[in-house]
Amino acid sequence: MSTSDVNHHRIKTNGIWMHLAEKGSGPLVLLLHGFPENWFAWRHQIDFLGSHGEHVVAPDLRGYGDTDAPLNPSSYTWFHIVADLLGLLDYFAVQKAFVVGADWGGCAAWYLSLMRPDRVKGIIALCVPFMPRFTTIKPLESFHQMFGDDYYVCQFQEAGRAERAFARYDCLTVMKKFMLINKTDQLTAPAGKEIVDYLETPSILPPWITEEELQVFADKFQESGFTGAFNYYRAFNLDWELLAPWQGSKITVPAKADSGRQGHSF
Repeated sequence: MSTSDVNHHRIKTNGIWMHLAEKGSGPLVLLLHGFPENWFAWRHQIDFLGSHGEHVVAPDLRGYGDTDAPLNPSSYTWFHIVADLLGLLDYFAVQKAFVVGADWGGCAAWYLSLMRPDRVKGIIALCVPFMPRFTTIKPLESFHQMFGDDYYVCQFQEAGRAERAFARYDCLTVMKKFMLINKTDQLTAPAGKEIVDYLETPSILPPWITEEELQVFADKFQESGFTGAFNYYRAFNLDWELLAPWQGSKITVPAKADSGRQGHSF
């Protein structure tokens, strides 16, 4: 498909420059990507929705693509991500939007709805259901206990570790490993092995994506690196501390959660 009729620009929001892909006019629909992606993950939906009476906007989230990527993990809390999205809504002078998110984008949709339901018409979250705040244990401690020290989320915690491991491969190979995962169990590497080494590189692509499309994602990570993307994982425990006031809170906007049979998320 062609994306030549998609409008690209950057806006200032919450102290960062955020890149947006935009098409159409009408009610605002936000499309929020996950890891390891960017706006291009929604290319087909942008084309369809933008041609059928919707004003569709797919940002590169903080840390991804052509959006700024602060180096400190403390700049990736849900307070930062939600504030980025509120600034986006304010830029378009829209009080409420419909929000669709996948993976981390799904989390962003949930937390936007939790913190500012007055700005959300409804949400669809793919790959991740709403997860109420753990009451007695921090998330990373829970992950270590349930999945082991070599669970991919745990491996991503140490600054520089995953970056060094990923750097052993070209970015296209990394995209194939993480976007085309063929594992059905939890993503825990064998002891002493990095998750990027553990994941296989498929030799045959599925019909829903081409080598050229994977290269679009790879080229952006070649420019930006992966630290911004890893910082979402590195903010897990900080988020847990900051979200204490929302303990027991519920989602009050219309919401739908869905997932593929072999989908992977934390």
